[in-house]
Amino acid sequence: MTLPLVMGRRHLLGILVVCGVVVCAAAEPAPQLLPVRRVLGTQHGFLVLRTLDGKVVADGDSIQTVRGQQVTNRTVFRFRDGSRNEETAVFSQRGVYRLVSYHLVQRGPAFADPENPRTVDIDMARGHVVVHSAGDHGEDKVHDEQMTLPANLGNGIVVTLLEDVGSASLPLPVPYLATTPAPRLIKLVISKAGAARFAVGATSRTATDYLIKTEIGGVAGIVAPLVGKKPPDVHVWISDGDIPAFVKSEAPMSADGPLLRTELTSPQWPR
Repeated sequence: MTLPLVMGRRHLLGILVVCGVVVCAAAEPAPQLLPVRRVLGTQHGFLVLRTLDGKVVADGDSIQTVRGQQVTNRTVFRFRDGSRNEETAVFSQRGVYRLVSYHLVQRGPAFADPENPRTVDIDMARGHVVVHSAGDHGEDKVHDEQMTLPANLGNGIVVTLLEDVGSASLPLPVPYLATTPAPRLIKLVISKAGAARFAVGATSRTATDYLIKTEIGGVAGIVAPLVGKKPPDVHVWISDGDIPAFVKSEAPMSADGPLLRTELTSPQWPR
C-alpha cells in the first residue's frame, strides 16, 4: 500500500522570495536504492482513516497488482464528507525498488486549501512533473516542469520500502517530491523509534515503529520551525516476523492537514 504523505509550504517559499535569498545546493551523494529482499505479489487490503481521537473520516482500499517485475499500488480513500484521495504508484522490483510513475488525485472539501494539489503526475523516465491546483479564484493552475529526479524517489512507495528494509540500511534517506503547490524535492529520513505491542484476536504481536522526519533543506529548512510550519513527524508501524506487513500509520493527508491514522480493517456483515 501507499502512504498518505502530502506536504505544502507555499507561504514559506514566499518568505524566501521576499527576503531575496538564493540557496546553492551542495553536490548530492549517489542515490541509495533499496535492494529487494522479498518479491511482492498481488493483494487487496481494506483500510480505515481516523482522527487521532478515533473518529472515522474515510474508508479505503489498497490494491496491489504485479506484471512481471513491475508492481502497481493503488490506494483509494472515500471520505465521509464526499472527498476522495486516490494515489497510484508504479514501481520496479527488479533487484532494487525504483519508482516508474506516480499519480495523485485529491478532490472535495477535505482538500479545499489552495496549497493542496488537485492532481500530481510524475514520469520518472522523462523527468516530467505536472501539478494541477486551484488558483486564487478557483481556476485550474498548472505547474508543468522538467526536473532531475533522483532514482530512489519515494513517492507512493514508502510503506513498501519499510516492509522490506533491513536494519543495516537505517537510517534511510528517501528523496520525496512535495508540492507547494509547485513541486520541490525534500528528504525523508527514516529510522526506528522503538517497538509496540498489538493483538490479533487473542494473539499478541509486535510491530516496529518507524519514525519519518522531513528535512526541507536550505534556508527554507531554517525558516520553517521559526514560523511554526515544519512538517510533523510521521510514524509507520510494520509487524515483525518472516513476512513484515503494514499495521498502521499516522501522517497528514494534505498540506497543513492534521495527523490522521490509517489502519487495516475487516469487512462488516449485516446482522
